[in-house]
Amino acid sequence: MLLVMTVACYNAGAQKAGAGKTGPVKVTEVEGITEYLLPNGLHVLLFPDQSKPTITVNVTYLVGSRMEGYGETGMAHLLEHMLFKGSTKHPHIPDELTAHGASPNGSTSYDRTNYFETFAAGDANLEWGLSLESDRMVNSFIAEKDLKSEFSVVRNEFEMGENYAPNILEERVLSTMYLWHNYGKATIGSKEDIEKVPIKNLQAFYKKYYQPDNAVLLVAGKIDVTKTLALVVKYFGAIPKPTRVIDPCYTIEPAQDGERSVTLNRVGDAQTVSVGYHIVAGRDNDYAAFDVLNEALTDQPNGRLYQSMVKTGLASGISADDPALKDPGFFYLSADVLKEKSLDQAKAALFATLDEIATKPITSDEVEKAKNKIIKNFEETYRNTTYTGLTLSEYIAQGDWRLAFLYRDNLKKVTADDVNRIVKTYLIPSNSTVGEFIPTANPVRATVPAPPDAAALVKDYKGQAALAQAEAFDPSPTNIEKRTKRGNIPGGAKYALLNKTTRGNTVEGRITLRLGDEKSLENKATAASLTSAMLKRGTKDHTMAQINETLDKLSSSVYFYGSGQTVTIVIKSTKPNLAQTLDLVNEMLHEPSFGADEFKTLKDENTSSLEQERSEPQGIAFREFSRITTPRPKGNINYNMTADEEIEGINNATLKDVQSFYKDFYNGNNATAAFVGEFDEAEVTGKLNKMLGNWSSPIAYTRIPEKYDNITPQNKEIKTPDKKNAMMVCGMNLQLRDDNPDYPALRMGDFIFGGGFLNSRLATRIRQKEGISYGVGSWLQAGSREAVGAFGSYAIYNPDNKTKLENAWNEELVKMLKEGFTEKELADAKTGFIQYRETGRAEDAQLVGTINNELELGRTMDWDKAIDDKLQALTITDLNNAMKKYLAADKITFVKAGDFK
Repeated sequence: MLLVMTVACYNAGAQKAGAGKTGPVKVTEVEGITEYLLPNGLHVLLFPDQSKPTITVNVTYLVGSRMEGYGETGMAHLLEHMLFKGSTKHPHIPDELTAHGASPNGSTSYDRTNYFETFAAGDANLEWGLSLESDRMVNSFIAEKDLKSEFSVVRNEFEMGENYAPNILEERVLSTMYLWHNYGKATIGSKEDIEKVPIKNLQAFYKKYYQPDNAVLLVAGKIDVTKTLALVVKYFGAIPKPTRVIDPCYTIEPAQDGERSVTLNRVGDAQTVSVGYHIVAGRDNDYAAFDVLNEALTDQPNGRLYQSMVKTGLASGISADDPALKDPGFFYLSADVLKEKSLDQAKAALFATLDEIATKPITSDEVEKAKNKIIKNFEETYRNTTYTGLTLSEYIAQGDWRLAFLYRDNLKKVTADDVNRIVKTYLIPSNSTVGEFIPTANPVRATVPAPPDAAALVKDYKGQAALAQAEAFDPSPTNIEKRTKRGNIPGGAKYALLNKTTRGNTVEGRITLRLGDEKSLENKATAASLTSAMLKRGTKDHTMAQINETLDKLSSSVYFYGSGQTVTIVIKSTKPNLAQTLDLVNEMLHEPSFGADEFKTLKDENTSSLEQERSEPQGIAFREFSRITTPRPKGNINYNMTADEEIEGINNATLKDVQSFYKDFYNGNNATAAFVGEFDEAEVTGKLNKMLGNWSSPIAYTRIPEKYDNITPQNKEIKTPDKKNAMMVCGMNLQLRDDNPDYPALRMGDFIFGGGFLNSRLATRIRQKEGISYGVGSWLQAGSREAVGAFGSYAIYNPDNKTKLENAWNEELVKMLKEGFTEKELADAKTGFIQYRETGRAEDAQLVGTINNELELGRTMDWDKAIDDKLQALTITDLNNAMKKYLAADKITFVKAGDFK
């Protein structure tokens, strides 16, 4: 049987060791993270990293959908939303989050719920963050008036998920796999339960699970450990240890005793075939082998299923999901199939490939390639303090944060024998969801073992050596500019290098190529996109598989993005591996093979994605909004195609088109390159000179000027049958450059109107007050060369709320233009927005993009400083005058897509 045994509290051994203590007790320290236990049962993880001028506060509660009872589905997730509604000492949480420039969120899964905020490092911000989380741990309002608006927001989120058929198919498969255990129920719950849950039930659920002895607090980033621990004690230590006892979840899922099947009938433009199997818990020693199997089957292009289904054209995409759960979980395989293809043939190929493992076992080479990729991804996460802090929630939910490092250790030990053994044991017909009942005298069943005791697994665990600490970097524009070195490359390319020590010796790079002119690029938008996508799919000396394997071994990642006149290359690496990574990028840029098989596969994958978009309200609305607000003649490189036109373009594209486009347009003459992190400057400049220097093309680059379109506003409605969620996109074009004196005021006004977290004017009215939309916001764009900009907004909603949403949105715009913003709104926004900008510069991946963009514009970080100064100097008169000057309610174009009756 599937033994499901869960402990009632986190790390019971540590809880026992801390009994009777009056202050924080150090539990353990592994790889730079130290754990403490407070007398009230709260576990505290401190993860200092002086190189990152930000702090992340993350609280993980050991409660998720697994703990929900009859009629309570979705309660854990609904409660997550309610904790943003305010608490005794923090009654206006969205306002505070914005005022502190925090990047916050919460999430709910099967086994846990977490809340986090990342903000600029500083004593005041840290104290605020700890005060917030400690207060809403036990003093959140959980008021009926808030529930009335929030349940419809959650319902809207539920309906958004209902739009995507493959997600619903996975839900149906899991609900068939699990007869009794709550892993068979979607975390978001039943729409009826969400709508009908009594407030007293939600309050009781909150009081039971939101307590210090059922939580783990993590503080990561630029912190002083002693000072931080004292603040944790100050804010969390005063919370009494509860007297209630959380009983273990004791539900046992019996071994599946035969194949099961599910059929889903819904509107859509692509097909899906899938299969699920019961597997071990995340902390089981065998779990790592399932991650390796996942890669061995689905890796692009090495994976066996990818080769047998995608490369043969039977499927357009293959994916797998094997979440690491506290109790025995599942292994889910899914294949997307174009509507004109045979679903039966794809299904046959799926199972034939899995069955073939019995006669052609997974090889050691396949295992090593998979391990290299997974370990690379683990190391990329671990080198980023913020990501590590958030990722640990998943392991905390399994029983202990140190399981993250045990997983890594177990991963390194996985052998081909391990992978083939789990296939033989678990990927068997009677343990699958696909098939039919067949009576048999001697049934063979998969018995999944009970998960091992987490405390025993991590007892005395020491881990590996912690990553070396890096410098405490000041992300101010002045310091960034002082540290940045710029130079020229023969032929016209430019580069900028910001060398600084980083955690794990990480490096972020951006290279942008600029191609062609308006006339030469006519009717070549599809070729431009496909050409950039083909660069990583093989060179003269290396196949796509070999490229991916090499990058995994180098613990590096490279991505190509191309559209219009630009091709952007995103590079993530480390100091020891950067040179080899740049050599590989150089090879991909200068020696692409443009293989016919890879080209066919790419076309099928792109077509499948577009087929799925055909009936999706979100993609339809945004695409049509762009077509209306930026009209271009058909054939122009910036023409916004319909999905059908894009599919037709891909179907008609030939390999010769791609080869010709590369030969005619690719060059380095106008390229820019920026690198931020730890690297050898001479080595990098040498590689860039080799890559971009004196690299010309027959057709030279001439930037296509942006054009302002004074369009007639429209209100367009597009019907998408059988879609439970609708999308509204609206806005207007602006004659605006980013050096316009009004630009800072408009940026600030957009932030207050729809850009801030949950407390913007739009979010307060449409989500918080009326519960119409799960997601609503706005944006502002301004040209850097021509006076071409835009103001826009979006909202997802139930189609029945179409009129209500549009009226509310219009009312907020009219009110803002008539009455203006308040002094308090401006003061709060100044603090928050400028801190948002600061924390953005603290993220190397974002900073390198800024520096690269400034190279092309001939700007320095002094430009950023000037914007910060202007934002800080704004007056309420400046702000309100600018909004009234540029925005007008009668110039807004609306596009709505949904199942409107």
